Amino acid sequence: MIGRRGFLAAAGLGALSVALPVPALASPTGLTPNVFVSVDRQGRVTATIPRPDSGQGVRTVVTMLIAEELAVPLHSVRVEQAPGDTARYGIQTVGGSTSVPQLADPMRRAAATARCLLLTAAAQRWRVPVDECTARDGVVHHRRKGKLPYAALVDDAAALDPTTVPVTLTPEDQWRVLGRHAHRVDARDIVTGRARYGIDTAPPGTLVAVVARPSWIGARLDTVDDTAARALPDVVDVLRLDPDTGPQGGVAVIARSTAAALAARAALKCTWTGGTPTADSRAWLTDLTAALPPAPTAPSPVALRATYSLPLLAHAPMEPMNATVHVRPDGATAWVPTQDPGNLRVTLARFLGVPTDTVRVEPTLTGGAFGRRFDFDYIAEAALCSRHTGAPVRVLWTRDDDTRHDSYRPMSVHRLQATTDATGLPTWRSHDIATWPLTVLPLPTDPSLVLVNGNHFPYSVPGTPTVVIKPAPLRTGFWRSVYAGHLAYAEEVFLSALATLGGWDQVELRKRLLTQQPRLLRVLDTAGEHHRRPRHGHTLGVACHAEYGSAIAVIAEVDARADQPRVRRVTAAVDVGRALHPSGLRAQVEGCVMDAVSTVLGAQITVREGRVVESSFRDYTWARIDRAPDIDALIVPSDAPLGGAGELAFPPAAAAIAAAIADATGRPVTGMPSHSPVG
Repeated sequence: MIGRRGFLAAAGLGALSVALPVPALASPTGLTPNVFVSVDRQGRVTATIPRPDSGQGVRTVVTMLIAEELAVPLHSVRVEQAPGDTARYGIQTVGGSTSVPQLADPMRRAAATARCLLLTAAAQRWRVPVDECTARDGVVHHRRKGKLPYAALVDDAAALDPTTVPVTLTPEDQWRVLGRHAHRVDARDIVTGRARYGIDTAPPGTLVAVVARPSWIGARLDTVDDTAARALPDVVDVLRLDPDTGPQGGVAVIARSTAAALAARAALKCTWTGGTPTADSRAWLTDLTAALPPAPTAPSPVALRATYSLPLLAHAPMEPMNATVHVRPDGATAWVPTQDPGNLRVTLARFLGVPTDTVRVEPTLTGGAFGRRFDFDYIAEAALCSRHTGAPVRVLWTRDDDTRHDSYRPMSVHRLQATTDATGLPTWRSHDIATWPLTVLPLPTDPSLVLVNGNHFPYSVPGTPTVVIKPAPLRTGFWRSVYAGHLAYAEEVFLSALATLGGWDQVELRKRLLTQQPRLLRVLDTAGEHHRRPRHGHTLGVACHAEYGSAIAVIAEVDARADQPRVRRVTAAVDVGRALHPSGLRAQVEGCVMDAVSTVLGAQITVREGRVVESSFRDYTWARIDRAPDIDALIVPSDAPLGGAGELAFPPAAAAIAAAIADATGRPVTGMPSHSPVG
């Protein structure tokens, strides 16, 4: 059985804290005690962010950590993005809801080291004990000697050996930045259009490429007539892409503009061979259902049985896939929206057959990721096109490309059953699962990987899930909350059905079964007290979840009076330990809730005649703003170790919404979407 640490390591998500690199004792520009923090001779602070920002706000929380420990205002800290380099910056992966738990202590210590060096330099100049000096707003103070700005102390501090200076962290009761509301450090740039995303990258001489991809799943290029495409203005070249070399395969059209590349792609005449031109996701669902193992024998009569079918889901980030790569004789540079710049550097070097130290990866601001940007396919396309032309090439995916050639969340089928006592409380359960592996990384096809990631059942009801893994018929990958979005959803929806069957209040039933889970009890009580009863004509659904070192309870309220149920209000009480960036935490919860609204009410990917049917937000029906509920994200104070939150709220929000819809309509949940046919 593989452990969670092993799963994370195998998945490339990392489970170890970032260690501080060897200090840089000398700097021509000022004080640079480590690679994360510097103070120049004008006293200006720069924070180097070791991980990319895909909208989750890691730039902001790291800047808050550094501002707090360096005792400077948040707005005074300049932000730089670190290139991909794990030897220098440690783990750089954005995934598994790990960024804040893994970065908090190293970033605080990095900044505290700089502060303590500045305090020591001031104490030595004044010839006073260092513990008589304090730092505030970029100035060192002493009650008799006066004050010195950081700018006046930088050279003296840089001459000190940081390994000989004791480093102390700022006590929580003295925090001025952490634990308080803070706007995103890049919010103004984002809303005014100054922020530069991957899709905006254009170094001098950049060419643009778009790819004609296989017409059906698994197809390979047979023939291509590119005569008409090459004859169009501004077309530079046409390149066949071998799917065995990294990308999905197809034909790349390289041009001097996006419009020219798209026009030339439309002029290609391609034929395809192989693959599965008759593939149908309804048949895949039937195969998964048939693959479920025989149901275990219950110790007493079964009170409830249910089967839930979960569909394929696309990631659909607002910024479609893109990458800009310049392959040169002496190496390569990639400007990429990625979730793993450090490992990408190694992968790209291996792909190109060049030394790692000749490759530079510049992670850009990313317009959403949700697991999709662990893939290498879109980067491989840009690398091949650049190596072919010798120029920097930006590969662009259209929205249709992104929807129809994704690495999808796997389908799954869940069969659950339970026995109950005379009061209706469950006394035994079984949960049989049939699903697919994740093909985006070379992970073993091991059912224990599904359980390590997905099995977080917190209730005192005996029973162990059983997993069957079937070969995936198309590309699959990480999708927000990975397998927990399958297992926890099915289990919480089933528990809600048991509560209805036994006449139990949804909150009270869970409280009776969470006697060994104090954190979950606390968040459930908080949510229940805040969201006691629904409005007239509305129904409630409840769900809990504990993962990533955090705990959450969600109550969803649905208006049952309309022709189609509407999610009107969602309350989520969350415990992540000390909430370092409360507004960022609330934003993560709100994002998960909107994903839950979308997937429970209808979004899914279907395959017919070998092709993905959905092409864009026209038919991959993500919730619009008029479908957004009121969301109350309640932060429950806690002294628990820091936990993660990026994926935490999706499974319980989806389950609570589905349960509320079932109560509203009187129809049992059949899967996700809650009542629509899947596949």
